This record gives sequence, C-alpha cells and structure tokens, in this order.
Amino acid sequence: MEKLLDTEDEVMLRDAARGFLEENAPLSAFRANRDAVRSYDPALWSEMAQMGWAGVLLPEEAGGADMGHRAAGILSEEMGKTLVASPFIASAVIAATALRDAGSDHLADIAAGQALYALAIDESAKFSPKHSALQARGEGNAFRLSGRKCFVADGASANRILVLARTSGSAGETQGLTLFNLDADRAGLNREAANSIDARDFATLDFDNVEATGDDVIGDVDNGLAAITPALQAGQAALAAELTGLSSGIAAITLGYLKERKQFGRTIGSFQALQHRAAHLFSEIEVTASAIANAGRVLDAGGSSDLAVSLAKARATQTAKLAVMEGVQMHGGIGMTDEYDAGFFMKRARVGAEWLGDYGYHAAIIAAHRGL
Repeated sequence: MEKLLDTEDEVMLRDAARGFLEENAPLSAFRANRDAVRSYDPALWSEMAQMGWAGVLLPEEAGGADMGHRAAGILSEEMGKTLVASPFIASAVIAATALRDAGSDHLADIAAGQALYALAIDESAKFSPKHSALQARGEGNAFRLSGRKCFVADGASANRILVLARTSGSAGETQGLTLFNLDADRAGLNREAANSIDARDFATLDFDNVEATGDDVIGDVDNGLAAITPALQAGQAALAAELTGLSSGIAAITLGYLKERKQFGRTIGSFQALQHRAAHLFSEIEVTASAIANAGRVLDAGGSSDLAVSLAKARATQTAKLAVMEGVQMHGGIGMTDEYDAGFFMKRARVGAEWLGDYGYHAAIIAAHRGL
C-alpha cells in the first residue's frame, strides 16, 4: 500500500496537536491520573474543547469546527502517542456523529465539552450491536428500559448515555433496536465502575425500569442500528488511529532504549537482529498509518465506509499488538515493571483491541466484502 501523505492543513493540525499534547499531556500525566484514580483530567478536556477538538465533527452553527473524520483521526493518533485519556472518542466522535445525523439539539453542549457521553452498546464479552437484548418496553408514549450493558466507555463519568435497546424482535435481529439519548442521572439507572487494566473509564450499567420518552429516541423506533452504525464506524476509525499513535509512541520509546542500553560493551541497538525487528515494526506502522488516513477520507467522502474502517481497525489492532510485544521484549523483563512506561502501552493496546470490535469481528467484514 502506497503511503497516503497529509495535506498542508493536516500537517498544521498534527503539529499543533503534538505540541499541545507534549506540553500538557505527556506520559507522566497519564501516570499521575492513574495514581490519582481518575480516568482523565477534566481541566485538560476543557482546554481541548476550547481548541475546537470536542466539536471537530460538528457544524460551525453548533459551535463546532467541522474539520471532518480525517482531522479527528489525526487528533486521536497524536493522543495515542502519549496515552492521553479523554472523552474524545465516545463524545466528540461517536455521540457527535449520531446526534449530528439526527439533527439533535445537544450538539452545542458537545462542542463546548459540557455534554459527556457514555456508549452503552455491549452486553457480552464480544462487540455485536445487533445482539443487544436490553428491553425497552412500550408504555403509552414512553418506554421502560430494563437490562444490563457492560464495557460502557466513559460509563462512570458521563452525564449522558447513548443506549441501544430492543423495542421489538429478538437478539440477533437487525430490526427492532432503538437508540436512546438519556441523562445519566435518570431514575433506575445504576452505574458501577469497572477495574479496567488500562486505567480508563469503563463501567457496567444496570437499567431497572428506566423511563424514556419519544423525545429521547435518536432516529426511528425499531431502526436504531441505522442510527448508530455510522457513529460506530466513526468511532472505530478514531480508535484505530489512536492505536496507530500508540504503536508510534511505544516504538519511539523502544528505539530510545536501544540507543542507551548497553550489553557486552556496546549499545543493544547496534545488534543487527534488533535492527531488523525495529525496521519491520517501522514498516508495519507506516502501512497502517495509510489505512488510517484512507478510512478518515472515505468517511469524509460519504457513502459506504465499512470496508475501509474495518481494514483500519484490524490493521491497527495487529500493529499495536506487534509494537507493544516488541517494545516489552526489547526492554527485557523491566518492560513490564511499573517503573517503565512500556507496560502502559501494552495494557491500552489490549483494551483497544477489544473495544468496538476485535480483529476477528473486522476481519469477517473484510472477508465478506471479498466474497470469502
């Protein structure tokens, strides 16, 4: 695959984002957040919103920057390099896309960084929106939601929830699902924070006869999968970009270590076997970066994007896996100690591989497009 080059505007955006994050959100900031038992820094998120990042996909009339999905991918990639934790993907990408397409009146709050969304889709260990079984029982002009959602991104800290619930049919059917936009303090909604290995905000949400009205419905009743699918693809592309940034981040740390660590009287980076492994990793990251750029541009162009997005997420997952394995191995046993940062990258890569569909999920989509 030929590498897709950034445009002049994209280069400027990347340089600005990198400079801001290197100064305000280095790896030491991630470690500080983890030690303080907080999933992200609200003050940092507020600054991101002021810079227009929270409204990257929203129109200017809603207070957004309207820069598009490729720009969102660049921001995600730069955040991945230093493991920046924020509500960016769940709120500024997924929720913003779903609500923008539905013409919601919550867009200005998202652009301002004030509406923080959790994504309540998963109900089992594997991502499969059409298998949602959480019931939304009709009750006059309202609904009553009952059931459980797990692996809910930003579930403990969000003030609003996007939840996919079944209003008709059975789990596994694509029709009969409805997307709801709820405030997080709705009566009957209980949130329990999960102990995520990457120190991010994931939670389990229990719905006990939670009331929702017709005004809470996004899109059409029984056609919620159509309402959430473009938003999920936008999130998958952004997450793939974050994983690619993560790969670049751990690769840079590893190269620095190879240049400093000495064994047998010479730096270990002078060993040809390690040079070959580093070169191979560099090549994989470059190819994956092109897949990421392509996914963003396909999303911006409109039309069918599931193949480009799944290719990006599948490649990013595998590249991140290679990058963190090589990083930890080249560091030796100390790579997994808390004193070194390499282990943080491995943990985030593992969670990112599962969220919004693992390698197998996206490989199946690619195979279907190729008639396999």
